[in-house]
Amino acid sequence: MRGPAWQVSEHASAVKIALLFFCGLIAARAETLTIATYNIENYGPADRMTEAGFRKDYPKPEAEKRALREVICALNADVLVLQEMGGPPYLEELRRDLKADGLDYPHAALAVASDADRHVAILAKRRLHGVATRTELEFSYFGAKEKVKRGLLEATIATAAGNVTLFALHLKSRFTERPDDPLSATRRAGEATAIRDYVLKRFPLPNEARFLILGDCNDGRTSRALGHLQKRGKTEVATLLPAADSRGEVWSHVYRREESYSRVDQILVSRGLVGAVRGGAARIYDGKGVGEASDHRPLAVGLMLEPQK
Repeated sequence: MRGPAWQVSEHASAVKIALLFFCGLIAARAETLTIATYNIENYGPADRMTEAGFRKDYPKPEAEKRALREVICALNADVLVLQEMGGPPYLEELRRDLKADGLDYPHAALAVASDADRHVAILAKRRLHGVATRTELEFSYFGAKEKVKRGLLEATIATAAGNVTLFALHLKSRFTERPDDPLSATRRAGEATAIRDYVLKRFPLPNEARFLILGDCNDGRTSRALGHLQKRGKTEVATLLPAADSRGEVWSHVYRREESYSRVDQILVSRGLVGAVRGGAARIYDGKGVGEASDHRPLAVGLMLEPQK
């Protein structure tokens, strides 16, 4: 037999209060964050083949820009790392057009390094702290000292669960005129070593740290460059996340001329952040517009962050 109506109502209210309290506890100890990386293929003047023929220093076509914004809006990442971004006016143009499309990124950073045309950039919904472009990172290259061509863009995001630091990169492309370094593999390995050593200088105990190393590495998981980013001696620096699209395909770049597909865009997380990765993997976006926007597909990772002890 059911009790009086007021007793049932009182019980329901008590359950509701308990659920709200429980949800409040979860919210107080965990926070979600989505971070993505995307090579947006020459968002600025570049030599291009157009419908009217070859053009030098030609802007990214409007159709590609529209497709790019469609992809970025669908990703809806809290933080978006970009490669092959043009200079400051082009970054502002993209932010303005995304806002007009309904996606506002009030915070941004742009790396200015020795590559004057293709920059690394960050768009963020949250305030960025400690933003810096590391242009001083050096490595030995056939008896000479070289610097990381596009620098390393560093930024920290504050969350209720603690700070998360990003190291955004774009390693040297495979195009080279040096016969002693086919496909620039040795140079990328050197750039990766310099970046890794800087990361370890910032976070000597990666097992306890929260950081990501992400961007276009122009190399796959078995390369020397990726090996250097993951480990120094016996020190485990970062874990390379597996990634696949909705169909299980794992490529992130298409070389259209050869119709070849490879995975060169990477997300690595510090050993102290591995447990926060939702599903233990990143995802490769394969939705509408991705084929028209760029020769790369974006990668995204979802983090469930709990306060550090």
